[in-house]
Amino acid sequence: MKKFEERFARFSDELKELYLSLYEDNTEAYEDFCAMLKKAYTERKPALRKIDDDRLANPDWLYSNKHLGMMLYVNNFAGNLQGVRKKLSYIEECGVNYIHLMPLLKSPKGRSDGGYAVADFRTVQPELGTIKDLEALADDAHKKGMSLCLDFVMNHTSEDHEWAKAARAGDEEAKQRYFFYDNWDIPNEFEKTVPQVFPTTAPGSFTYLEDCDQIVMTSFYPYQWDLNYANPKVFNDMMDNMFFLINKGMDVIRVDATPYIWKELGTTCRNLPQVHTISRIMHIICEIVCPSVLLLGEVVMEPSKLAPYFGSEDKPECHMLYNATTMCTTWNTIATKDTRLLRYQMDQLSALPHSYLFQNYIRCHDDIGWGLDYKWLEQLGQLEVPHKKFLNDWFLGKFEGSSSVGALYNDDPRLGDARMCGTTASLVGIETAEKNKDKDALELAIDCDLMLHAWVFSQSGIPVLYSGDEIAQLNDHSYIEDPDKVEDSRYLHRGAFNWKLAENRKKAFTRQGKVFSELRKLEKVRAEEELFRADADVQTVNLGDNRLFCISRKYNGKKLFCIFNFSPEEIQIHGGHETYTDILTEKEVNSAELTVKPYGFYWLKK
Repeated sequence: MKKFEERFARFSDELKELYLSLYEDNTEAYEDFCAMLKKAYTERKPALRKIDDDRLANPDWLYSNKHLGMMLYVNNFAGNLQGVRKKLSYIEECGVNYIHLMPLLKSPKGRSDGGYAVADFRTVQPELGTIKDLEALADDAHKKGMSLCLDFVMNHTSEDHEWAKAARAGDEEAKQRYFFYDNWDIPNEFEKTVPQVFPTTAPGSFTYLEDCDQIVMTSFYPYQWDLNYANPKVFNDMMDNMFFLINKGMDVIRVDATPYIWKELGTTCRNLPQVHTISRIMHIICEIVCPSVLLLGEVVMEPSKLAPYFGSEDKPECHMLYNATTMCTTWNTIATKDTRLLRYQMDQLSALPHSYLFQNYIRCHDDIGWGLDYKWLEQLGQLEVPHKKFLNDWFLGKFEGSSSVGALYNDDPRLGDARMCGTTASLVGIETAEKNKDKDALELAIDCDLMLHAWVFSQSGIPVLYSGDEIAQLNDHSYIEDPDKVEDSRYLHRGAFNWKLAENRKKAFTRQGKVFSELRKLEKVRAEEELFRADADVQTVNLGDNRLFCISRKYNGKKLFCIFNFSPEEIQIHGGHETYTDILTEKEVNSAELTVKPYGFYWLKK
């Protein structure tokens, strides 16, 4: 207990002040909270404490250029948790050492929002296995030097959670864990200032429960009941649930819907100061109980609003944040072939402290929401509604010159708004090229796929592949035949991993073989070159052609230029007579003779 006591003493004054600022000097609740922390530490097994010690001894470990992640659904990837254990060798073959497991805790069929309506935070969905299976997977992963990430849905529970069932039955203590009302007076006041999350599929932020004649806050879907974090019992119990999962071997906790956690009448119920107090407390208690564990905040906002969730240098909050903005802007750049918005947003990110860590990706389990900076785009003559229509038409394959195959999600014709679904391979045209048996188009689409991944690997942070992208897996159109999935077009890119096609990764002449081998080459080069460290200095470089995008990376006296062609045309770069080393081919390159092929890229070291 000595280490626990030392860490607790280091943070005790701040922790107590923060906690009591939320809960109005409720010292009894604070004492219960501290007792919970002590229990969590005593339940942490020796192997996990060794990971804590090793990472504390190397505080810069998280900025390493050797991290590579993969995001996967257990059932789609390998059937169940035991299946994933058996496939760890494949994950290792991919060069992956960080596995993000998509939601796998118990949730009701047909009312789960992809697992984000949790009915029991300590039970795995039965068809996926058990908590013991999850712990065994973590043990095996750790032996291979791999880390595990798991989603922790803090904002709400399923209506099938034991607290929700008790509240529905009239238990007053349980009702105080949510936002229950006898009439619409207060809910209607909330609705005046709270934006709707899903205005077409789940309008409003409250649901009427006919069986008990009550109204409950449901920001996302009617079966997801918002938790009331103004109640200290909710916070204490949810942190206890978090540590239960951490002590099963989770290395990263993805805090779902971070900005929504605190609700207050008369506000937007987004990004309130109390959210940052909670985030800071969570950071502190991880430092005390499990200092190797990272908090990954899901904050889907533009860079200027992202930064506060990192906290400050002396009082950090989230260790890492989702970089949804760059993903979205990257796809915008593919459609427009204009890199100016991407350059503008990367300048914003580059201005942030180097200690800020992002999880970067091209595609993930979710749709692509067109949350672009439309105020900035107006100067380019791109207005929000018509631009969103252009982007959706482009990725639906309706626009001239597009070979993309995607599908709309949450389409709202009134606002001209919708989100886009599809795998990387299908969105860049591989599906269409194979269907048309067009070899030239297929080669160009594969080049685009590889260029996008090279761009992800060039960003500062931890690059994360979406399972299947390493073999350029196509859309799964069979979801429309499944009554449980047909209403959710996100299942287009959530298809089962095709292990038969994955065997083609060993055959260089196949689409799977070319993509897999080229990605492995990129990953290996990145892992060997410290210029890709997350804490390197990054700046954008204007090459005088808006189809080209370039960043420079500086670290330890060395410099790397990463150049990307976001167009299907060959581009000649004019200027200078500098000599560089192409670290992918190990050949010397002169800047005066540099030609970037369609959807090509360079990593040039000075």
